[in-house]
Amino acid sequence: MSFGFILLAVLCLAFANGGNDNFKGVATLFGSGTTNYRRALAWATVTTLGGSTAAVFLAERLLKNFSGRGLVDDTLVADSAYVAAVALAAGLTVLVATRIGMPISTTHGLMGALVGAGWAAGSSIDGQKLVTDFFLPLVASPVIAIVATVVCYRALHRLRAALGVTAETCFCIGSEVLETCPLLSPMAATEQVERLSLRVGSPVTCQNHYHGRLLGLEAGWFLDRLHFLSAGVVSFARGLNDTPKIAAILLLAPQLSGFGSTMLVGLVMAAGGLASARRVAELMSQKITPMNHGQGLTANLVTGLVVLSASRFGWPVSTTHVSCGAIFGLGAVTGGPRWKTIAVILLAWLTTLPAAIALGAACFWAINRG
Repeated sequence: MSFGFILLAVLCLAFANGGNDNFKGVATLFGSGTTNYRRALAWATVTTLGGSTAAVFLAERLLKNFSGRGLVDDTLVADSAYVAAVALAAGLTVLVATRIGMPISTTHGLMGALVGAGWAAGSSIDGQKLVTDFFLPLVASPVIAIVATVVCYRALHRLRAALGVTAETCFCIGSEVLETCPLLSPMAATEQVERLSLRVGSPVTCQNHYHGRLLGLEAGWFLDRLHFLSAGVVSFARGLNDTPKIAAILLLAPQLSGFGSTMLVGLVMAAGGLASARRVAELMSQKITPMNHGQGLTANLVTGLVVLSASRFGWPVSTTHVSCGAIFGLGAVTGGPRWKTIAVILLAWLTTLPAAIALGAACFWAINRG
């Protein structure tokens, strides 16, 4: 198996990862109306690439975990056909999900491909390592994100009120304000938009605004900048956590160093996000639950904290699961979740691992037959 084929398969996986994952850190910016799609995507690309660069120095343990060492037989890890099968199977899994607009876990895709190709090769699988180093962090992380978001949102809501910052819902036609009222729930705001649109005969938009001052600055301006910063932190954390997982596949090739493989993967991930993030972006931002600026900020703070902590300790959590878990938590605490969408996402999560295992086995079989 040539190095060129392995490199192509890994870059396919990196491109697919960018399309499926790059926008997740900034989904709350777009979903809350803080900024538009293009600006959110540009911010995600820059900060994710920063995280990919930092991964060269800070994520050595993830590089080792996702090379497959200790999970399958050491002799198999050095087999170029095995390496190619893992990259190809994980890439196909994520590409299909991106095509249909499902936010799945690249971590699950890689883990399934490692196991499936290993089984097809007749390797023993270290079940304890599989459970402790891979499965448990992936299962626990979205639960932690949901609980942390509910707790943090309520705490920050009380803090805002204690600081004298008030929230209003504004109904407008273009730049003309029709009316304002105390902050409404997403359902109540939607009903009011429909009533006003019928009354005036024109489409009415709804936005939430904050009034008051924080640290001597206007509250709305300050919170929007903090929201951008938190989104950047999440995207940086995703680049830091995901890049070494993919780059690890190239570690066995003498043609690339750890630095070279990590930077190459980071650049291709950025390209994938720019080219094909739209469908996943719309689902994450607009179809799980309505959110305002403060709620989006809360979800990002929780996501960034969980993923950065996981990267620091080498735990392979899924940024997808954490960021979706935080948005699920918002829906639970604000009363506006779209359960049908959430159910479809959960179904996609459940099928990712077995699909990647099957593809890993099939790719290994096909490569060896060829």
